[in-house]
Amino acid sequence: MTRLFNDPAAFADEALEGFVAAHRRWVRPVAGGVVRAAPTPPGQVAVVIGGGSGHYPAFSGLVGPGLAHGAAVGNVFASPSARQIRTVAQNAQAGGGVVLMYGNYAGDVLHFGQAAEQLTAEGVETACVAVTDDVSSADAAEADKRRGIAGDLPVFKAAAAAAEAGRPLAEVVATARRANARTRSFGIAFSGCTLPGADHPLFTVDEGRMAVGLGIHGEPGIGERDVPSADEAAGLLVATLLAELPEDVERARGSRAAVILNGLGSVKYEELFVVYRRVAQLLAEAGVEAVEPDVGELVTSFDMAGVSLTLCWLDEDLEALWTAGADTPAYRKGRLDPAPDAPAHTDSSGAAAGTARTAGPAAATDASRAVAATAVAALKAVRDTVDGHAEELGRIDAVAGDGDHGIGMRRGSEAAHRAAAEAAGAGAGAGTAVAAAADAWADRAGGTSGALWGVLLHAVGTALGDTERPTARAVADGVTEASAAVRRLGKAEVGDKTMVDVLVPFADTLAGATAAGEDLATAWDRAATAAEQAAKATADLVPRMGRARPHAERSLGTPDAGAHSLALIVRAVHGVLTTH
Repeated sequence: MTRLFNDPAAFADEALEGFVAAHRRWVRPVAGGVVRAAPTPPGQVAVVIGGGSGHYPAFSGLVGPGLAHGAAVGNVFASPSARQIRTVAQNAQAGGGVVLMYGNYAGDVLHFGQAAEQLTAEGVETACVAVTDDVSSADAAEADKRRGIAGDLPVFKAAAAAAEAGRPLAEVVATARRANARTRSFGIAFSGCTLPGADHPLFTVDEGRMAVGLGIHGEPGIGERDVPSADEAAGLLVATLLAELPEDVERARGSRAAVILNGLGSVKYEELFVVYRRVAQLLAEAGVEAVEPDVGELVTSFDMAGVSLTLCWLDEDLEALWTAGADTPAYRKGRLDPAPDAPAHTDSSGAAAGTARTAGPAAATDASRAVAATAVAALKAVRDTVDGHAEELGRIDAVAGDGDHGIGMRRGSEAAHRAAAEAAGAGAGAGTAVAAAADAWADRAGGTSGALWGVLLHAVGTALGDTERPTARAVADGVTEASAAVRRLGKAEVGDKTMVDVLVPFADTLAGATAAGEDLATAWDRAATAAEQAAKATADLVPRMGRARPHAERSLGTPDAGAHSLALIVRAVHGVLTTH
């Protein structure tokens, strides 16, 4: 378990701060993550990687010459926000374009995709590559749905070495996608990881049993079997990966592969070497030449007791890129000269990592400022409600997911209330105050829910505006637009077992009640009741999207964490509306 921490909600920020303090020769801090200490050479493609905290050396430890130019770092097991990614990319890019790289998880896809759109609109040519190496997370026919685990490293390395060689953006992206198409990973675990502040792991397996096909966010495996010997474990890992060759690899015999035996957090190096001894024998027997294999902790999951094996099937070009030099805090190879000591830098973004920045308040009327005060009170009620249920939300989320929903919601709601209060205190109207809350929630929460709550609050803030006192119908229209915006961005619909299962009936009920002439508090009460009923009903659904999808049957009988938190929140807001 994670024993050394202060405030669990501050763990990711404090870990990043300490990492930078220890590795200033390689990295400097910017809002949302780190970039190389030395500037990117003019015209070179910048490779920006990223994801949630809890996976060190991924992602910050892989920034340096020969590897990434920058890393955006999110909360524990949650993607960084689009603004954080954009800021890291802005500080890393040098006119040659940017390739954003990340594991294929819903939150990362949302936030990196948004950041790419924003960077492109600013004139920075940007492309995205999602890593999809985990064979246990989807069938080969649906390889685009697979998640990224330790295969991140060879794919990142291929793109970065291509960029270092001066290749243009289109060629760097093509190289990364070819490396991804040729990379496969598979993992096993003997116990789950424990998040900072939690008193139990995200999943457990019975004594003498192991989980097979696990993820790197504490997700349980897709199956269980008896704990094997080291040689038997090696046999399972190798056989699973040799059973699925990339389309352009005709046969294993005579092929060459980059090989990674990855420790997930608490399997000791000596144990890994015992396993790799047999992995090397089995690959040799199959006629596979292991090229510069890596054995160690490359992509971890806090203290998870487990290992994964990755094979990246090399062609001549990919082999040259895999063996090219790299010099980062956590990964070094080849003859690349080490980075020189770098002078202290100031973050050009003008903000500490992970913090939201808000513009000055727009012109607002007294009526709108009064509504802003109500919005601040509502966000305070949201914050208090989330804080009181954070442990419960994490427990629900851990049934088939990664257990971070409570932490993310706590960070997001706290930041949203603080940002709205500051904006209102500076004289902002309701629209501006809620917009500030939306940006802060997305920045601090990260992950899928952070992105969706940012979109939701932005839609409501737009409806409130900064000039008029909104009618009940106007508020309902804003919630209706929020419902549509969340579905557009997240691609979920009713029945997928997500927050949409609650948001749609809540919005529809609120719209119907206000259209019938009910005042806002009465209509909101009616809609909150519909939301509560819908949240309970998600217990009978199986997830069709997100990290819980590979473990769908496990979640039967348990409501969706995002749906449940939304129902709690709209009920808390009703309490404020009855007194304002």
